[in-house]
Amino acid sequence: MKIADISEFYSPTSGGVRTYVEEKFRAAERNGHSLTVIAPGPEDRMERRGAGQLMWVKSPQLPFDANYHMFIKKEPVWHILDQLKPDIVEGSSPWRGGWIAGTWPGSAPRALFMHADPVAVYPQMMLGKYLSPEKIDSLFGWFWRYLCRLNDHFNTCIVAGQWLASRFSKHSLKNMNAVPFGIESDRFSPAHRSDSLRRQMLAQCGLGPEAFLVATIGRHHPEKRVEMLIDAVTQAQRSRQIGLFIIGDGLFHARICRKAAQAKHVHVAGQVDDRELLAGMMASTDALLHGSTSETFGFVVAEALVSGTPVIVPRSGGAGELASTQWAETYRPGSASDAANALLRLAARERASLSEKASEAGLRLGSMEQHFERLFAIYASMEKV
Repeated sequence: MKIADISEFYSPTSGGVRTYVEEKFRAAERNGHSLTVIAPGPEDRMERRGAGQLMWVKSPQLPFDANYHMFIKKEPVWHILDQLKPDIVEGSSPWRGGWIAGTWPGSAPRALFMHADPVAVYPQMMLGKYLSPEKIDSLFGWFWRYLCRLNDHFNTCIVAGQWLASRFSKHSLKNMNAVPFGIESDRFSPAHRSDSLRRQMLAQCGLGPEAFLVATIGRHHPEKRVEMLIDAVTQAQRSRQIGLFIIGDGLFHARICRKAAQAKHVHVAGQVDDRELLAGMMASTDALLHGSTSETFGFVVAEALVSGTPVIVPRSGGAGELASTQWAETYRPGSASDAANALLRLAARERASLSEKASEAGLRLGSMEQHFERLFAIYASMEKV
């Protein structure tokens, strides 16, 4: 099967989309499929990815974030599709890339893969302090109608969580398929916990080993709410010694660095590309502190669970779906004070029991290999229709 993925938010430098796409290349090769990923970039270029290929289409840079580019013209992408003659076309974005995939004149069936909840990314993040989620959804009815028009161009809509399939169906999107992501359980493990590494991380926060260590990991983008997490830790520090170790980079990196510099016991480590080191850091932290509600699955939260690391997450979105009182504390989305209270509640609990339950839950999520096998099976059934 020849699959063409028009991946609008693939970046070679960072992000969960990059991690997912690289896994997808390996899975396609294992399963005997040919995968071509078409992404906007600084120049027209082709890169081999095993048996697949990454086709860069020269496109302008995304304003305010040099890591990403944005599709403008449909013709260069359509030309690649015409030459490729794919069996399945996947659109991985609700924006320009999705429309380019959905309106291509070719005859191949196509799938819209929604990697996030767009209303949660911005409107609910910015207006959540003032309005209920239901009111925000109502105000953005025009956007749901827009999304339904895009959805009409596709044979199916793929999401990574049943909660999002239900949410989109409620807003009249059709042909939903929930295909949960999996986790690299061979890479992340409680066995990677290191007292030495934990001490190093706490020392970088200006604290000794008796303090409680929390980490937040992800893109420095407004939807991740890292600044709110710094406020939450600052409030919780009134009750006990807590260090916050921040891993990541992105659009708001400089702003987050400035805020961290004004806070106590907060260290910004930047991007960690060494996956082995990251797995060690994940297992060695006492808890993961997470702020985003817009992810469909929450890779970082899942990686924490497999690592035996309990989590503090908002009670909504993909992260909230992975939470249980057995290994997590939850808080009201966007509330620093509620997050601080959740952090203190978890810090008062016995980590060994939390870690055991977290690891068991993470392993139950299954693997990325299983995710792709199911995804490719859906595509194969579409191909035969």
